[in-house]
Amino acid sequence: MFTDFQTRWLRMARCVPLTFLLAAGPAWAQLRQSPYKEFPDDTPPNRSAPTFKTGTNLVLVRVVVRDRDGNPVPDLKKDDFQLFDKGKRQSITRFAVERGESGESRSRAIETTETKPIQIGPVKPAERYVAYVFDDVHVDTGELLVARRAAEKHLAGFDFRNARVAIYTTSGQAAQDFTDDVVKLRDALGRIQPRSRLAGAGTDCPDLSYYWADMIENKHDPDAMRAAVSETILCSHMDPTMAASAEGLARAAASRVLATGNLDTLTSLRMLSSIVRRMSAMPGQRNIVLVSPGFLAEEQRTQVMDVIDRALRANVVVGGLDARGLYAPPPGGDIGFAGAAAGLNAGDLSLLARYRKMSATAESDVLAEIADGTGGTFFHNSNDLKGGLAKLAGAPEYYYVLGFSPENLKYDGSYHPLKVSLSRDYKGFTLQARRGYFAPTHEMNPAEEAKREIRDLLLSRDEYHGLPVTMQVVKARDAKTNLTVLANVDVADLDYQKAHGRNVSSFSVISGIFDRNGKCVSAIEKTVDLHLKDKTLAQRRASGITIKTPFDLAPGSYFVRVVVREAEGQKMAALNGAVEIP
Repeated sequence: MFTDFQTRWLRMARCVPLTFLLAAGPAWAQLRQSPYKEFPDDTPPNRSAPTFKTGTNLVLVRVVVRDRDGNPVPDLKKDDFQLFDKGKRQSITRFAVERGESGESRSRAIETTETKPIQIGPVKPAERYVAYVFDDVHVDTGELLVARRAAEKHLAGFDFRNARVAIYTTSGQAAQDFTDDVVKLRDALGRIQPRSRLAGAGTDCPDLSYYWADMIENKHDPDAMRAAVSETILCSHMDPTMAASAEGLARAAASRVLATGNLDTLTSLRMLSSIVRRMSAMPGQRNIVLVSPGFLAEEQRTQVMDVIDRALRANVVVGGLDARGLYAPPPGGDIGFAGAAAGLNAGDLSLLARYRKMSATAESDVLAEIADGTGGTFFHNSNDLKGGLAKLAGAPEYYYVLGFSPENLKYDGSYHPLKVSLSRDYKGFTLQARRGYFAPTHEMNPAEEAKREIRDLLLSRDEYHGLPVTMQVVKARDAKTNLTVLANVDVADLDYQKAHGRNVSSFSVISGIFDRNGKCVSAIEKTVDLHLKDKTLAQRRASGITIKTPFDLAPGSYFVRVVVREAEGQKMAALNGAVEIP
């Protein structure tokens, strides 16, 4: 027997601490990144869309266009861009112009039916969230000390009035979640230590880099092997006539360095992906500053693309800062002097110096690729690390987001190189964009996609008005709760199907509470199934349906987020608010 409507509580999730989130433990930690904010073509940013619906296999490409003076260009249209996937031009179906700096908060004091104990005031979440991620898995002690001192000086002058800062590491150690407390941030910086599995790097013999080992083991480069033999003879003071023994030592070292380097790189990329997911829960502008000497990711291309894709969908800009500062290649004179003493010829010494330099260059490429792909900047070859941190803490003033659904996409996991160009000849203009993506291995189930959309939208801060929804806050009479969020849904705008003489529809409501630092405190999801007779539907058109969600909160300032999604038509609404509980 049908009832008029019924409510199902699908989930009540206490938002988990950061340590659990990064470990991807509880279900809440599995939430993906915030979806891209879609606007009609050429519509200014921050305008609410009538519906929210992602395209099938939508690929997002963030593009920064600069003029000849290096300034971001703000006034280009969709038709000014051309996008190619594997050399084939694609139709750009999504287009938006985004501003890196938000000029106003989108939260507002929400309506309440009582004045006590809830007080309504100008409570606003910070508009900028900057996460400084130190790659302690790859950085050495000297580089880390210099980077930490630069970060301390940078944060001493940081403007926290409208911003929050977090300190993370790629090892997952010494983390400090978002805060405006400089003392906590300074303490977190002081706890960061090098944690590479290559603990003996710089003192091992032979001292091979990950790049060098990859060239030997995977690329079978004879010159790389020859250079490694020279390195072994040089550091072990072997006689050049013992080249066969030196080659055995070099090959064993290359195998060990490659295996260890693969683990270190995978650890760093997985943690960076988790931090991007964490950033998706932050309102306003989201920036990650990755402080790293660089690393090779030849065997982790999928993980690199995952970081870029997550960041694009979560509107997170990732900038890279080369912790090595102004890079100076090893002094040729020192190599030559020691090599001559060891009996090495000039050709071997030249090859050895070249591979040392090539290693340093290759290891910085992944930082540049992630920065290019997410609209960030790669700051390198400079000792002004403090200035670099300040530069990377902000997003470009303007950037573009292009979206397309690849034609005849095969679910084979293959790599698709991308190219973005301007359709007209803008002299002196330069473009920065992601370099490619990996095709999915399977098509996402529509139910999974719907679940991801509504939960991801809760972690966004953009308002949508595709459904008529109002929000109120009341004092709960239940002693166990002190706050109830009321979401009234105008059912007249829902899409219905006829079944057994009734009007059938369904929608989901998620109410979330976030603290002043943007951390999720609690979230409750409900689904409402409607089976309405014509007469009942007519009555409900006038009054709507109100969903009550209770919360028990400690005193403080809170940001409230309500998301409503209609099941069939995929119409959505999202509202923001703020309350103060004394």
